[in-house]
Amino acid sequence: MARMVLNETSYFGAGCRKEVVAELNKRDMKKAFIVSDGDLVKFGVVKMVTDVLDGAGVTYTIFSDVKANPTIANVKAAMKAFNDYAPDVIIAIGGGSCIDTAKAVGVIATNPSFADVKSLEGTANTKNKAFPTICFATTSGTAAEVTINYVITDEEAGRKLVCVDPNDIPMIAFNDAEMMMSMPKGLTASTGMDALTHAIEGYITPGANPISDLLCWNSIKFIAENLRAAVADGNNAAAREGMAYGSYVAGMAFSNVGLGIVHSMAHPLGARFDVPHGVANALLLPYVMEYNKCAALKKYGDIARAMGVDIKGMSEEQAADAAIAAVKKLAEDVNIPKTIKELKNRATGEVLIKESDLVQLSKDAFIDPCTGGNPRKTSVEEILEIYKTAY
Repeated sequence: MARMVLNETSYFGAGCRKEVVAELNKRDMKKAFIVSDGDLVKFGVVKMVTDVLDGAGVTYTIFSDVKANPTIANVKAAMKAFNDYAPDVIIAIGGGSCIDTAKAVGVIATNPSFADVKSLEGTANTKNKAFPTICFATTSGTAAEVTINYVITDEEAGRKLVCVDPNDIPMIAFNDAEMMMSMPKGLTASTGMDALTHAIEGYITPGANPISDLLCWNSIKFIAENLRAAVADGNNAAAREGMAYGSYVAGMAFSNVGLGIVHSMAHPLGARFDVPHGVANALLLPYVMEYNKCAALKKYGDIARAMGVDIKGMSEEQAADAAIAAVKKLAEDVNIPKTIKELKNRATGEVLIKESDLVQLSKDAFIDPCTGGNPRKTSVEEILEIYKTAY
């Protein structure tokens, strides 16, 4: 059996954000609670939406205290601001962190017994559809605007809460290339590789089906064809739109079929060391692909073709190796760190993660919900070996 849960309406293309007025008007929504982050406010990205709202007479307040790896405290603070303002719609503007925060607020707003946030972990038994939420994606990576997933960091426990809930899915999603052009090169690269990770893991997970395969394969192709150009020139509208489609269709798929241990291993890097999620996924992807090759040999050949490799005349093994090589080359071309040791403390410049930390990271990764979606059964010890190889 296959199940596909998708958001109600999505818009694509430069300038599509202006369509939000018609969507709000037909629902008689006039008071918005905006969730974003300080940088997006500072660099005028939020203004691209609020200018449209101003012209339509929609009032709003902006909650911008969202961390790169949003925490329980972030969600609780946003929830208080939401309750104080009493809006009739939530508008999230940002990448996964902002949208995930908005999703948590939306679910708690209609399911107040989950206000502790921790109880949302896993497949929470929420009863009611989330508060109406509209998402404006400003990155091409997480696809949070179309998924039933969100991730919140439990700082006290040093781990990420992976929440999966069909009730949290946003009502409307906007992927407006004009809102993505301010992304710096590094963020474009890491979020783009995050999207590629979603597509590849969604393609090889045991839960994959013909619909998800179609979406994932085309996502890989979109990203392979557009990521380098988007990183090289942030104002390349065609490349930005290609990446927006690539990210979105991967989200349509993995949200319904699951992910694997790239995500399991990336989550504790974010929870314990605040490594940006896209960077963690991008760094780990080639190493985990090597590990999983034996469990998904034929599909690796498909991945190679989507990456633009001519596999005619190759054996399955050679085609699989070509897929891994193509992913490595793409990561190298967009300047993704190659090893964990390259990750540095932003304040001191020292190595962020010690080799002795890998044991605890492996234990955290093994119990992550994404581990069950890996095509190859694994163990704490095998995950530790992958971390060591990536170190």
